[in-house]
Amino acid sequence: MLIFQLAVILIASKIAGDISVRLGQPSVLGKLLIGIVLGPTVLGLVTDTEILKEISQIGVILLMFIAGLETDIDEFKRTAKSSTSVGVAGIIAPLALGYVAGITMGLSSIESVFLGLLLSATSVSISVQTLKELGKLKSREGATIMGAAVIDDVLVILALAFLMSFTGGDVNLGMVVLKKVAFFAVVILLSWKVVPWVLRKFAPLQVTESVISAALIICFLFAYFAEYTGVAAIIGSYIAGVAISLTTYKEEVTHKVETISYAVFVPVFFTSIGVTAQFSGIVENLWLIVILSVIAIVSKLVGGALGAKMTGFPWKNSMAIGAAMVSRGEVALIIAAIGLENNLLTDDMFAVLIVVVLLTTIVTPPMMKWFFADKDGQEEKLLMKKNA
Repeated sequence: MLIFQLAVILIASKIAGDISVRLGQPSVLGKLLIGIVLGPTVLGLVTDTEILKEISQIGVILLMFIAGLETDIDEFKRTAKSSTSVGVAGIIAPLALGYVAGITMGLSSIESVFLGLLLSATSVSISVQTLKELGKLKSREGATIMGAAVIDDVLVILALAFLMSFTGGDVNLGMVVLKKVAFFAVVILLSWKVVPWVLRKFAPLQVTESVISAALIICFLFAYFAEYTGVAAIIGSYIAGVAISLTTYKEEVTHKVETISYAVFVPVFFTSIGVTAQFSGIVENLWLIVILSVIAIVSKLVGGALGAKMTGFPWKNSMAIGAAMVSRGEVALIIAAIGLENNLLTDDMFAVLIVVVLLTTIVTPPMMKWFFADKDGQEEKLLMKKNA
C-alpha cells in the first residue's frame, strides 16, 4: 500500500506542480492542493498513515537542510537586526489579535493567550521552497526571513512553556530556557569545530558517497538534538546546512542532497499537508474559520511587514517578507496538538484551527509571488519551472 501511495504522490505532485507554474503560480501551491484531492476528503487514494508522516518529516528536515546549505552567512549576519524586528513584530500582532478573538469567543484568559500563541507560530518550510523558485533564497529578504523564523520559533516555544507552567502542567520554565541555551551553544560549537572535521574524516573512506552520508548524519543528528531540547527539528537541520555551507564540501553536498530530497521526500512532505486536511464540520464553523483565517493571515502579514519596514526595507519588500511569515505549517499543528492534550482546545476548536493552518499554508506561495513579482518575469518563470 505504501509503495502505491508513494507512486501516486510522486506522479500527482509533479503534474500538479507543472500546472501551477503554467498558471503563473509557484509549483508548491499545486503540490499542496493535490494533496487535498488525493487525501480522504476527495479521492481517498492516499491516507495519513504513521509511516507517511515519518517520510514527510524527513522531507521537511531535508528541505530546511538545503535552505541552510544555500544561506549566505555574511548576508545572514547583516540582516540580524531586521530578522529580530520581523520575528518579534510577527509574534506581537497575532498574539494580541488572537487573544482578543479568544476573549470575544468566550474563552478563558489562558485559552485566549494559547490561541494567540498558536497564531503566532511560523513555519517557513513552504516559504523556503517558494523563495527557491523565485530565486530569492539568497537575497537580503531571504536571509531576513530565515533569521526571523529561528527567532520566532524560539520565542513562541518559550512563551508556550511559560503559559503551560500556569495550567498545572509539569513544566519547569528554568529547565526549558536552559535546554534552548544549551542547544544553541552546543550546535554553534559543533558547527565551528566538529562538522568540518567529520567531513574531512569521511571524505577519504573507500565507500560510495561517504561525504553525502556524513552530511546527512550531521543533518539528522542536529535535527534530533533540536527536537530533544524543545526546538523544532527543522531549526536543527537548517543550522546543520549552514555549518556545512562554510566548508569546501558545500557544492557537492548541495547538488546530491537536492537530488535525493526532490526526487522523493520533499514532494511527499508538500502533498501530505493536504492529505492531513479534515473538513468535517467545516460548514457549521464556517464563519469562525473565516474570521480566524483573516486574523491569522493579516496579523502575520502586517506584523512581519512592519518589522521589516522599521529596519529600512521598502514597503513592497516588507510586504513580501511579511507574506513569507504567514504559513503556520507543521509548527502550529504541533502546538494545536499540545493544546488538545492539555484541554486548552476543544475538539471542535482543534478541527477549526487545523483548517485555518492549512489555509495559511495554501495562501502563502501566491502571496509571496505577488509581492516578490519583478520586471523580469521571464527569468522568474524559468526558475519556477526548473523547480517544478
